[in-house]
Amino acid sequence: MGKGAVTIETATVLVVEDEVLISELISEALHERGFDVYVVSNARDAYRYILSGLPVDVLFTDINLPGEIDGAALAQRVREMWPELPIVFASGRLSLLGHLRTIPCAAFLAKPYSPDQACAAVEELIAVRH
Repeated sequence: MGKGAVTIETATVLVVEDEVLISELISEALHERGFDVYVVSNARDAYRYILSGLPVDVLFTDINLPGEIDGAALAQRVREMWPELPIVFASGRLSLLGHLRTIPCAAFLAKPYSPDQACAAVEELIAVRH
């Protein structure tokens, strides 16, 4: 789904977060570290973006999202198409993160997390993948 050999300088991160302040902080921090960043506020728009064929090298998704599809269901749908796509899950409800810890090539952030923690999770997944 990405562009071959992915590095931080060439990676695109799709951020799915309905809280505007959080999405702005995370996208700005990722951009400052050299990532291309695309932000959406719900899983439906994220899925449309992914299906459009635009590059996505890491999916960074909140679990609790508005609408019919939450972040976990979004990740499951995406992984059916691209099993190797790295995913960062974020949630304020630790119980939701617990059952997701068995998913390969994924990272988990408990809210509140810092922009540095978010960037480190993305960077680690890219480093491990390549």
